[in-house]
Amino acid sequence: MTTSTAVQDYFAARPATQRQIADELVPLIEAVLPGAGAVWHGHPVWSLGVAPGKSPVCYVKAHAQHVTFGVWRGQEITDPSGRLEPNARTMTSVKLRAAADIDAELFGSWLRQARELEQPHRD
Repeated sequence: MTTSTAVQDYFAARPATQRQIADELVPLIEAVLPGAGAVWHGHPVWSLGVAPGKSPVCYVKAHAQHVTFGVWRGQEITDPSGRLEPNARTMTSVKLRAAADIDAELFGSWLRQARELEQPHRD
């Protein structure tokens, strides 16, 4: 599984704390959505469609004081932690200020659920 060079470059230009967050977060995303990441509208987005932004699943965006991890259809997934905050449409997000804010099991669950929404099982 490879992370696109553009995604790597996006984080390489960030402060150390944000790079540490990316070092924890991006491998979790890539484990569920291998090779689906690309920079779209200025930040990394993982999509299942034929082009970046087609059937988007999640995104990561650096801000001055935090990194946002967002799920496109996050309001449709189960979040027993209550950490995902509702955003526009059906999106949700969580602000990450340190790598320790990432719970691998929880984030993996969110990602698997979000992937399934974009790839429903067919009978």
